[in-house]
Amino acid sequence: MLSMRIVPSLEHIPKALLPTGTISSAPRQFTVYGLDDEYQEEGKLLGSYTYQDDEDALQTYPVTEENDKAYQIIEVRVLSNWGHPEYTCLYRIRVHGQPSVN
Repeated sequence: MLSMRIVPSLEHIPKALLPTGTISSAPRQFTVYGLDDEYQEEGKLLGSYTYQDDEDALQTYPVTEENDKAYQIIEVRVLSNWGHPEYTCLYRIRVHGQPSVN
C-alpha cells in the first residue's frame, strides 16, 4: 500500500547480461492502475506504457492520465512481452511519489 502519488518505473535484466542477448521475456506493453483498496475491481488508469527493449534496463514512466488523487494500491497489468511464448519476467517494479497535499 502506498501513502502518496506515484511515478512507476520498471526494470528488467540488461541484454548484455543474458547469454542470448535478447530480452524476449521482458514486458512490452503494460498499464498501471491506482486503486483505493484491495476490494476495488477496476482502478483508475494512470497510464499505458511500452518497455523499450533497446533502452536502459531501468525505465521510468510518468503518470499520463489526468489524476488528482493519491492511491493506496498500484496494479500493473502486463499486456504483452517481447516474444517469449511461455512467460513474462518482472525483475523489479518501483513506485516513486510525492506526499499528497490532502
